[in-house]
Amino acid sequence: MEASYKNCQSCGMPLKRDEKGGGTNYDRSKSKMYCSKCYENGKFTTPNMTVEEMRTLVKEKLKESGFPGFLAGLFTRNIPKLERWKKNS
Repeated sequence: MEASYKNCQSCGMPLKRDEKGGGTNYDRSKSKMYCSKCYENGKFTTPNMTVEEMRTLVKEKLKESGFPGFLAGLFTRNIPKLERWKKNS
């Protein structure tokens, strides 16, 4: 049974902001753990991405959205603590 989270456990995005309402599991049900940008059909969309690459990507996306660099850094500092990355560390 999948736990329910407020934020994607791969990139940290608030799941309520996901335009598709979350990623999808193997059985096409909605993931309560990952967003649609990170997870589709039960697989990560970027399976070989490292935690540092994810932090850099999210930081850049936040800056593109108008967040100042220091805030983007603040928002991404906890990415290594998310479920996807805990297993690999």
